[in-house]
Amino acid sequence: MECKHFGTCGACVAYENGYEAQLDEKLKLNKERFKSFFSGDIEVFKSPDQNYRSRSEFKIWHDGDVMRYAMNSADKSGVVFIEECPQVNTFIGSLMPKLLVEITEAKIGFKLFGADFLSSSEGEIVVSLLYHRKLDDEWIAVAKDIAEKLGIYIIGRSRKQKVIIGQDYITETLDIKDEVYKFNYIENSFTQPNARVNEQMITWALDNSLAVDGDLLELYCGAGNFTIPFARMYDKVLATEISKSSINAAKTNMLLNGVENIEFVRMSVEEFTQALDGVREFRRMKDVDINEYNINSIFVDPPRSGMDEDSCKFSTRYDNILYISCNPESLIRDLDILCKTHEVINMALFDQFPYTHHVEMGVKLLKKATDS
Repeated sequence: MECKHFGTCGACVAYENGYEAQLDEKLKLNKERFKSFFSGDIEVFKSPDQNYRSRSEFKIWHDGDVMRYAMNSADKSGVVFIEECPQVNTFIGSLMPKLLVEITEAKIGFKLFGADFLSSSEGEIVVSLLYHRKLDDEWIAVAKDIAEKLGIYIIGRSRKQKVIIGQDYITETLDIKDEVYKFNYIENSFTQPNARVNEQMITWALDNSLAVDGDLLELYCGAGNFTIPFARMYDKVLATEISKSSINAAKTNMLLNGVENIEFVRMSVEEFTQALDGVREFRRMKDVDINEYNINSIFVDPPRSGMDEDSCKFSTRYDNILYISCNPESLIRDLDILCKTHEVINMALFDQFPYTHHVEMGVKLLKKATDS
C-alpha cells in the first residue's frame, strides 16, 4: 500500500512487510485467541490491498483561506493532512481534490469541519458536508450547482438540520454465489465499508447454512445485508432489529431484490424473547404468528459490544447458530456461554479493515449431542 502517511494517521497501522505480513499476524493472533474453542484451520478471506473502502470520513482543516483534508494522528497528538488516501475506492479518491476546489471557489467553506464520503462500487457517491452553522438558501443553490457539476449527491448537515441535494443514499450491487443483489445504503447509517470482503462474508454465511432446513431467525439484521441472501435458502426468515431506520431500509432492500418471505420486526432481543415466551404482547408482533415458523437455526451479527448474557442463552435454544462478529474480544465472552451447549465446528477470519488491528470473525456452532 503506497501512502506517504502510512502508519502516521489514525486510519492505518504500519506493517513493514506489507499486506500479507499483517494478515498473517492477524491469523496467528486469532488462532491463539480462540484455541480453547476451535482447533481446526480458520478460513481466511482477504481484502484488496488498496482502494477497498467505500465509506470514509475526513476532518476539514482551515489555514486561512486554504482548506485541507485531515485525520487524527495515530498517537492522537495532532492531525495529519491528507492529499490522497489509497484506502478509499478510486471514485472517492478522484472526487476528493475536485470537491475541495469547488467548495473553495464557491466560498461555502465557512465553518465546514468535516466531509463524509459514501460510494457504490459503480461510482455513485453521496458526500455529507458537516457545518457549525445554519445552511441557508444561498448555500443550497451553490451546493446544487456543485452536485450537478461533479455528478454526486450532497447532504448538508448542521445542528438540527439536514439538507438533501438529490438523494441521501447510494445503491450498491453485490455479486454473491452468481446472484446479483442490490442494496440502498443510506447516508449516516451503518453500512459495510469493504464491498469485496462483504461479498465473501455473505457467501461464507450461506455456505455454512447449506445443510439446514426450515426457517431462519436473525437477530441484529440491520438493513438486511445477510437477511436478503438468506431468504433464497430458507422457507421463511424472521428478522429483528432495534433501529427504525435500519428496519425501513431493510424493507426497501427486500422489495429492491424481489424477496417476499421475510418478516422484519422492530424490537430488541429482550423484547422478542418476551414476545416469544408469551411474557408480553407487542403490537409490533400482531401480524406475526410464531407458530407458523419451523425455526431450528439462528443467525446473529451483533454490534461491537456483542450479545448480552440473556441473548446468548436465548440463542442456545436453537440447534444451529451462525455468528458474525466485528469484535473478537466480545466474541470470546459470548462463546464462553454458547459453548456450554454448542460446539464450534467452523471459523473464518474476514479482513474487512486491512492495515488495522480489526477483523471480523465468523463462527458456526452446532448443539452438542446429549446422552439419552
